[in-house]
Amino acid sequence: MSEVNRSQIEEKYKWDLSSLCTSDEDFYDKLEKSKTFLPKLKTFEGKLNNKEAIYDYLMLEEELDKIIEPAHQYCFLKSSEDLSEEKYNEMSEKLSTFGSQLAYETSFAISEIYELDDKLLDDIIKDEKFKDYDRFFEHVKRDKKHILSKAEEKLIAGMDFLGSQDEVMSKLSDVDFDFGEIEDSSGKKYHLSQSNYGKFMRHEDRKLREGAFKGINGKFGQYINGLSANYISHIKEDCYFAKVRNYKNALSSALEGEEIEPKIYDKLIEMVNKNLPLLFDYFSIKQKELNLKDFYIYDAMASTEKGDAKSYTFEEAMEIIKKALSPLGDEYLKLLDKAVAERWIDVFPNKNKHSGAYQSGIYGYNPFVLTNFEGDLDGVFTLAHELGHAMHSVYSNEKQPRQKASHPIFLAEIASITNEILLLNYLLANAKSSDEKKNLYNKFFDEVKSTIFRQTMFAEFEEKVHALHEAGEGLTKEKLCNTYYNLNEKYFGYVKLTPETAYEWARIPHFFESFYVYKYATGMIASICFANRILSNKADALEGYFKFLSAGCSEKPISLLKKCGCNFEDGSAFDDCFEYLENMLNEWKKLI
Repeated sequence: MSEVNRSQIEEKYKWDLSSLCTSDEDFYDKLEKSKTFLPKLKTFEGKLNNKEAIYDYLMLEEELDKIIEPAHQYCFLKSSEDLSEEKYNEMSEKLSTFGSQLAYETSFAISEIYELDDKLLDDIIKDEKFKDYDRFFEHVKRDKKHILSKAEEKLIAGMDFLGSQDEVMSKLSDVDFDFGEIEDSSGKKYHLSQSNYGKFMRHEDRKLREGAFKGINGKFGQYINGLSANYISHIKEDCYFAKVRNYKNALSSALEGEEIEPKIYDKLIEMVNKNLPLLFDYFSIKQKELNLKDFYIYDAMASTEKGDAKSYTFEEAMEIIKKALSPLGDEYLKLLDKAVAERWIDVFPNKNKHSGAYQSGIYGYNPFVLTNFEGDLDGVFTLAHELGHAMHSVYSNEKQPRQKASHPIFLAEIASITNEILLLNYLLANAKSSDEKKNLYNKFFDEVKSTIFRQTMFAEFEEKVHALHEAGEGLTKEKLCNTYYNLNEKYFGYVKLTPETAYEWARIPHFFESFYVYKYATGMIASICFANRILSNKADALEGYFKFLSAGCSEKPISLLKKCGCNFEDGSAFDDCFEYLENMLNEWKKLI
């Protein structure tokens, strides 16, 4: 954690939130004004059965959003500046209280809208007055068959005691578990934890890597009975509610709300499996770079970096990013300049600041980016990544109405990773030595391994274990561990596994947000597809990419990507991605 006080950082490196709220007092004024909408919204209860009333209700709700959203954004961002600042925690609590009251007081609205007959819904969807809401009502019509009676929905809504399995796992792994000490090859001891695990797995000392892998996963193995029972309970809950709500299975339940067909999920697994030799090729290169006689699972993350690491000022980083993103055109570059000039970015770490990096945007306002830039190459990539998110928000907000401006999670990482790939290609083209190029190739393929191949393995694990339960087979710790170990044998077939590999599934928190991780893989595949088209100067590449950036949620994700030149349905997006990766690997091999 940085010990630099926020007051020591120059204003030009801190975001300007005055467009959201001019002061804390302005925040409270907005909150109080928002509360006046509650009785107005309540007057519609029992009346949302005709177009006029529905339209008036939606307009009133939109007025409220315009007031409360900037207040919420202001509170969230101010809190991120200093997580220990109690007054922003208090603001957040007041917002949460209001949000709960609003949800309770207006819970009638969603029930009444879902009770509308299809004829009226079709009429609303076709009505020009509702054109900004047509997608919303299409979703209502689609989801109606999964909505239960008012009494049943009320009963389920009160089951806040469900869905706690992730918290159980988190409390064990982050609080209760002591992972002990590990030794490096010289006998020096280090305390092992979840937070420093990644650092040790990238370390040049092989004994330290081995100790970290076995220490972390072995600890989960010691408690595998309880951890398995906890996860099996989560799987049963997924499958039960999918059945109750009339979905084919738990996978369909998760995908339908995202407008993704299961065949896309299956196609991802099929195409990644088909291209596993690329991953094995990467591991063989890495083994040579590390000068190892054999290659174990704990070597897969090891850094192969050679030479002295470069450092960059924020200004240098922005200039590099602008040069790398120049293929996107002058308008895009001007927006990057605007982001700096108008202080959309909170650049440097300070005491108690939110760790990591993120982008946060709301409709009608410029997006805001938080980073903890410390001058290394990873920081440059992180900055490019978050600016990709920001530009996605800018273009969507500019081209779409409020109701269609936010992009779905399936599309959320594409613009950010596209920026990273364009940056990678620029740095490779301007590298001064073969070592510099090797470092970049390894950095990129480590991300490919983690994001495309490993996340797809996770996705296949989730699909298999849910299907086992749905087929009536009793799930046990042995079935969970064997399924996971066998998948590791398939996906990481080049490497040697250790017995502790079988327990690794138990430490993956994303498994408690079922069927989520596949989106990391599809996001990177789409990004490679877009970046490759842009760098290859395909005739419609830029037009397609900016159509994607500007679309928000105005179309189904897969249909939109297809129109923009990235076709998952016919498999060409996968083909383009893996062909690009193969070419990159071949370039790397020339340096070995």
